[in-house]
Parts: sequence; structure tokens; C-alpha cells
Amino acid sequence: MTQFFNHPLFQTLRELRGNPRATVLTEIMFGIPYNLFAPFFSVYMLALGVTDQQIGSIASLGLIIQVFSALLSGALVDKFGRRTTLLINDLLSWSVPCLIWAVAQDLRYFIAAAVMNSLWRISHTAWTCFMVEDAEERHLVHIWTWIMIFAVCSAFFAPLGGWFVARFGLIPAVRGLFIFGFFMLTAKFVVLYIFSHETARGLQRREETRGRSLLSLLGEYRSVVGQILHSRPLLAALALMVITNIYTTVSGSFWGVLFTTKLGFADAEISTYVAARSIVMTLCFFLIGPRLTNPRRFRLPLWTGFSAFFISQLLLVVMPPRAIFLLIISLILEAIASALVNPMTESLLALSLESAERARVSAMVYVALIVLISPFGWIAGQLSAIDRALPFALNMGLFALGILLVWLIGRPGGGALAAPSQAQS
Repeated sequence: MTQFFNHPLFQTLRELRGNPRATVLTEIMFGIPYNLFAPFFSVYMLALGVTDQQIGSIASLGLIIQVFSALLSGALVDKFGRRTTLLINDLLSWSVPCLIWAVAQDLRYFIAAAVMNSLWRISHTAWTCFMVEDAEERHLVHIWTWIMIFAVCSAFFAPLGGWFVARFGLIPAVRGLFIFGFFMLTAKFVVLYIFSHETARGLQRREETRGRSLLSLLGEYRSVVGQILHSRPLLAALALMVITNIYTTVSGSFWGVLFTTKLGFADAEISTYVAARSIVMTLCFFLIGPRLTNPRRFRLPLWTGFSAFFISQLLLVVMPPRAIFLLIISLILEAIASALVNPMTESLLALSLESAERARVSAMVYVALIVLISPFGWIAGQLSAIDRALPFALNMGLFALGILLVWLIGRPGGGALAAPSQAQS
């Protein structure tokens, strides 16, 4: 038992103080409601008359609006502070959409909610600065790992959502889950605000931008663009993030559709498989996580992770209806891949951001990220209308590209994310 609590992840959790500690420990309050309603989101839309193409178009619309919210985020976070911006924008981008989703009747409601929810990019910039600016570099991978552990552990509650769907029917149950999400998420945002403080860098930037207009602050982005284009580590991390974010967009929008149509499972069964994937992912975080303490040794974890992702998507494409064994193998591989790839890519991006201009550089990086991934919601929707498995064939191509990118980035002389001597896996 002593050895268990001496695990590097628990050691990091004990050592965290201030904003990083508050940010990590409140994350489960986001994960529980999100994992209750998220698995049913696409089938809920289908049940209310939204088509495959419209689901994909809404995903792309949301991404397009995220471009503008991400562009504004750096200036807003600098001018008004990380802490205040985070609270106000979290309420606008999550609490309000939950209420809209809860009363949705048709496509118009989902468009309105997508517009509001797309403001979460402002929150993300504030939240990232909030967590990273006061954190030690040696804790970064473990911090991101804990964030993801709490997120996936929250999915253990997903079968409860399945029980509500089986008991009350899809539409009434999901409406109730959205109402619960409104109260739980609002409580999370308020608790984080109470138990945190503005970062030192946030106070400095707020003072530096006092009396300046948002327009003048946005004008300074031209110099930030130059920083990004001349930073090979940042471009390398961005390339990897593009792949993982396209996958998240495609799977988040169409996994439930594939599960209930092509694979022939019931709506209520979605949450059971989501919870199983989360259990495996949590175990992987603890068993594999200690090997990811150095983000400069990135090649082997990312190669392994992208390969596991590729096979998991291949199984979804080729498996026959109700092939439970193959579905379980796919979920296990996807869970292992997520535990390997997600903390590493997030940490690589955090390390590559220039600290003095973290808010603005982060904002522009995410603008570029969203611009690159925004067409893929629409593309996946068109593919799904042809064959429900085609969006996952698209994922396969992305992960094959990811394997190639890791090789290119990690070559001696490539030097994108680390010096040759440090980049060896």
C-alpha cells in the first residue's frame, strides 16, 4: 500500500500547490456531467430529427466560431486576467449551452448552443495559463495525466446515464442529464474561482494592458505569428495536436452513430462501453504514466500510441454488427493509445509555448489548430452519410500520418522538439 501511494503520480498530487492543485482537483466536477451526456449527444440529435450531414455541419460551424473566440482569447485573458475571464466565459460557454440542449426541439437549438459552446476556447486559453504558469516543468506531464485521469474516471458514471436512457427513454433522459450538467458545471466554475488566485504573470499582463483597447492588443498578434512560424518545436507540437483534435472531432460526433446503427447496439449500451474504455484508460495512466515523465523522450510513446489508435479504428471499420469481442479490443487499444498520446502531446505544446507571451502565443496556436481541423466535421458528416464506417477510415489515415510525423520530428538533425541527444526514445 505504501508503494502504491509513493507512485510518481500521487507524489506529484501531494506536491502541487496553488492554482495547479485547484485546477486538477476540481476537474472531476467537469468530467462527471460531461461524461453522462456526451456519449448520447449524437444519437440525441438524430432522435430530434438532425441528419448526419447536419451533425457534421454543426461540428464544423462550432470550429469556425472557435477560430474567432480563440483569436480574442489571448487579448481578453491578458486584459481582464486569467481567473475572472475563466469564470465568466465558463458560464457562457458551458452552463448556458446545457440549458439550450436540455430544451432543444430541432436543428435551430443545436446551432444556437454550438455558437455559445464555441466560446470555450477563451476559457481554454485562460485555464491553460492558469494551470501552467505556476507549475514546475517536472510536474507538467503528471498534471496533464491527472487532468485526464479525472476526466476518464468520471466516465465510470456513464452507465448511470445508460440506466436513465433505458428507464425513461432517450430524449427525456438526456434532457435530464443536461439539466444536471448545468448545475454541476456551474458549481465547478464557482468552486475553482473561490479556491484560486490570479497568477503572477496574469497580474503583470493585466497591469501592462490597463487602459489599452482590445483592438490595439489584437494588433500585436502580428509579432506573435512570427514567433510561431520561427519556432520548430511549436510547429511540431501543433502538427501532432491537429491529428489528435481531428480524431476527437470525428469520434465525438460519429462514434455513437456508428455504435447504434452499423454495429447494431442499443442506445442505452453506449455508456457501458464508454465506461469500460475509461477503466482501461485509467489503468494505463498509472501503469504507463511513470514512463512519460520526460516529454523530451517522446518518440516511443507516440509511435506506440498512434499505432494502437490506427488498429482500433481499423477494427471499427471492418467489424460486423454486434461483434462484441472486436469492439472490446478496439476500445482497449483506443484507451491505451489515449493514455500514451494525449498527456504527451499536451505537455509538448505547453513546453513549446514562450512563457512571457503565453496567452497570446497560445491563442494564435489554437486559432491555427482550429482553422486546420474545422473542415473535418463537415467532411466526416458527408462520409458518414455514405457509410457510417468511413469517418473512422479517415481517422486511420490521420494516425498513419502521425506515425510518419513522429519519425520526421525525431530524426537526428530534425531537432523540432528536442536536441538529438534528448529526443531518443
